[in-house]
Amino acid sequence: MSKNCIMNTYGRFDVNFEKGIGCKLYDAVGHEYMDFVSGVAVNCLGHCHPVIIDALAKQSSQLMHVSNYYWNTTQALLSEKLIDNCDHSKVFFCNSGTESVESALKIARKYGKLKDGSDKNVFIYMDNSFHGRTMGALSVTGQEKYQVDFRPLIEGTRKVIFNDIEDLKKNFDGNVCGIIIEPIQGEGGINIANSEFLEEARNLCDKYDALLIFDEVQCGMGRLGSLFAYKKFSVIPDVICIAKALGGGFPIGATITNEKASTAFVPGDHGCTFGGNPLGCAVGVAVLTELIEGGVIDKIEEKSMYIKDQLLKLKVKYGIIDEIKGMGLLIGISLKIDAKKFSKSCFNKRLLVVTAGENVVRLLPPLNVSKKNIDEFLDILEVVLSEIAG
Repeated sequence: MSKNCIMNTYGRFDVNFEKGIGCKLYDAVGHEYMDFVSGVAVNCLGHCHPVIIDALAKQSSQLMHVSNYYWNTTQALLSEKLIDNCDHSKVFFCNSGTESVESALKIARKYGKLKDGSDKNVFIYMDNSFHGRTMGALSVTGQEKYQVDFRPLIEGTRKVIFNDIEDLKKNFDGNVCGIIIEPIQGEGGINIANSEFLEEARNLCDKYDALLIFDEVQCGMGRLGSLFAYKKFSVIPDVICIAKALGGGFPIGATITNEKASTAFVPGDHGCTFGGNPLGCAVGVAVLTELIEGGVIDKIEEKSMYIKDQLLKLKVKYGIIDEIKGMGLLIGISLKIDAKKFSKSCFNKRLLVVTAGENVVRLLPPLNVSKKNIDEFLDILEVVLSEIAG
């Protein structure tokens, strides 16, 4: 297999996957791997789930794409299913998380312009955050390593210390049009937002008439044990960014707004050629139906508790784990050793995990992961820990 035509944008492991079923991936020579990356929180129902295969087969035989100059049935169905399960009223469909963030930023800028006409254009974002790699999303990503080679970035941004209420207050004024927050910072190290911090952000947005944006691209769509992450924090944002698990492996994203935020856009302000295409939306409907009506989300808390309890035992036994972090099935293992080396050791035992910062490994199993698969994962993890400790 030639690799010379692929642009060098990823530090890839030396494996070529050709097949996946549930929690398992199989490489070109038939080796089996336990997948606790799930495409980085994408494959919420595992690989090749029947409801996704069925939705793709049925919809692709009827209509795959039609311009947004016209209506299509599956887009309406998916929008209704999302709105029926949150406190919001409108949806804009796109293809990815970073596109969802771009849409949210444009909504906030337009909202600020409508309210003030000139100076209400500042975004507040968190240190250690990650929102995507397009220029807008990158401009509100609080990690210098992603920004440094692409400056100058978009102006009108202020970075604040995550969970620091005083720093948030100091940087908030009438020129702020929006604040973007991950309820749980995924790539940044599985850092959970304090409820008090989110409440203050909500209060300040109300005081200065700015939009509160939650980036739920990684932590939403059931991963925390509720369809939307914000419901775990009892703070309702004006705008929600989602993607990843919404399509269960098929590319689709969405920006969800309340009535106030939705008034910012009018025809011509924004668009997306493939956003809301019938095929992607049909898959989204199938995924949400399985997550909600199929009872997948209802079992996440129980699975989370079991995994964390077992990880705590391994922490005590081997002395390599420093802390267990996260909520639901977005779990972080904070290590006393380098996370990249640890993930490589896991890979060598055919266990797939992904890092989150220098010393944290993320666990992102499919949301329908079985206890049998969890125990298999724990057995492999213990072998890795035992060898490192030895």
